[in-house]
Amino acid sequence: MTGTVHKYGDNVDTDVIIPARYLNSSDEKDLATHCLEDLDAEFVRKVQNGDILVAGENFGCGSSREHAPLAIKAAGISCVIARSFARIFFRNAINIGLPILECPQAADEARNGDTLTVDLTNGKITNERTGKEYAVPPYPAEIRKIIERGGLLK
Repeated sequence: MTGTVHKYGDNVDTDVIIPARYLNSSDEKDLATHCLEDLDAEFVRKVQNGDILVAGENFGCGSSREHAPLAIKAAGISCVIARSFARIFFRNAINIGLPILECPQAADEARNGDTLTVDLTNGKITNERTGKEYAVPPYPAEIRKIIERGGLLK
């Protein structure tokens, strides 16, 4: 997968990813229209299908709502790369088929607007601007199947 970077900082919590006032809906398309609006009001207008969200430490901290990764995926993000993730967010993302990768160096060095190519099978992230490659542990086959099928329920 290849996409344009949308970069954010540390401790982006689930209340920022999808504010609680929108949790009365579990419709993916509705959630996507409010994704990250309290952090970046222009996010949903800027994001294109296949883009990549990059963040700092502790991405997805806060409450354990699965609406957060669902809103990100439905907004068009194909992958999230961060220095680190909150554990419950990590599992919720995999459950709904959103690939997420911990790679501190790639997260630190990526800039807004960069193009990244992610190879989940071989565990590689390439920054097309710099030509730099980053190794990440590839997902086990069973996790790749969940992602390829669009989540546990799909």
